[in-house]
Amino acid sequence: MTSPQDNQSDNKPTAKLTPFTYENDVYQAGRKGQKPSITFNCFEWETLAKGRLSADSYGYVWGSAGTRETDDNNKKAFKKWGIVPSRMVKSDFPDLKTKLFGETYDYPIAMAPVGVQRIFHPDGETASAKAAEKEDVTYILSTASATNIEDVAKANGDGSRWYQLYWPTNENNDITVSLLSRAKAAGYKVLVVTLDTYILGWRPSDLNNAYNPFIRPDDIGVAIGFSDPVYRRKFEKEHGKPIEEDLETAATEWAHTVFPGVSHGWEDLKFLQEHWDGPIVLKGIQTVADAKKAVECGVQGIVVSNHGGRQQDGGIASLDVLPEIVDAVGDDLEIIFDSGVRCGADILRALALGAKMVLIGRPYIYGLAIQGEAGVRHVLKSLLGDLNLTLHLSGIKSVSPEHLNRSVLRRTDN
Repeated sequence: MTSPQDNQSDNKPTAKLTPFTYENDVYQAGRKGQKPSITFNCFEWETLAKGRLSADSYGYVWGSAGTRETDDNNKKAFKKWGIVPSRMVKSDFPDLKTKLFGETYDYPIAMAPVGVQRIFHPDGETASAKAAEKEDVTYILSTASATNIEDVAKANGDGSRWYQLYWPTNENNDITVSLLSRAKAAGYKVLVVTLDTYILGWRPSDLNNAYNPFIRPDDIGVAIGFSDPVYRRKFEKEHGKPIEEDLETAATEWAHTVFPGVSHGWEDLKFLQEHWDGPIVLKGIQTVADAKKAVECGVQGIVVSNHGGRQQDGGIASLDVLPEIVDAVGDDLEIIFDSGVRCGADILRALALGAKMVLIGRPYIYGLAIQGEAGVRHVLKSLLGDLNLTLHLSGIKSVSPEHLNRSVLRRTDN
């Protein structure tokens, strides 16, 4: 049985469609007896993905730190805010455009940097990057990618793309410069520097499976290192042989390069600023003090994020700290939100609390596992359609702070 997803063209439509029209397409197909091949229930995507993945792969994407308390807190935080609709609002469908770093983006969502995507589907990052370009959603490439920088850029075509850095120590500054140079040459416009993953967190699901994708004799999670000319030269000089002759050692050493076990200091940001001429965004900010320090250091944006609960157990929800961070630095930095987003209403809440853009992580990876590129497109179209209609039925004209702000929310946990 075919479905709207199966019949999607490989090319973007010439006319820009409102996201809610995906709903109309499904209902029209239903008149011909065609039902969607992937559920629209966002909570069922995880279950479907689990049925298609190995225990190792599913445990990796689903897994969180420790008892999963931080992950649970992320999800619970959204339920603390109820949306208050306004009536008799005459307007067309809401404008979803948002502006960051002087550039206008069609939608206020981006695909979070998720590594090792070929363990979820053979096409991995290539499929996700293609889906992003076709749906006009910004794609953020992880340093832990299973596909190299240049090939992902090629797959993303004319799409909007950013590069996320797992930051080597200062002793490997030459590798850092090489990564930044490659990303810039390949059309990645914004540098996203992850601060909370200088070592992998305590993740029971991975430990139970004895599974670390970064230290195996293949290029899963280390493809960017294996394709880096500086790292390749250093490895061959030290070991007297190319990477291909000792994949396990090369993978392990690259993993230690990008997850060195120790954090950088604030003063080290100067080095990145000297070698990246675009916006720099710090990902992993959870306190007002750190947000103010980011302003002092002259970066352009932050991502309020706890890595989806994957790094530190017992942590506060990212949404719970978003308002106070916005109040403190919202006039000085572009603020992006990440962690726990599962539906259109979640996106609305984060935007209303002051974020300019919201990152989508696990949901699109579940779509990738379910049906490759088509699955990713389904998730993106579903989330945008859900957001579009939730805004419209709430009487909110756009995602601009003029229309979408805290006045449309009420705390429900008092």
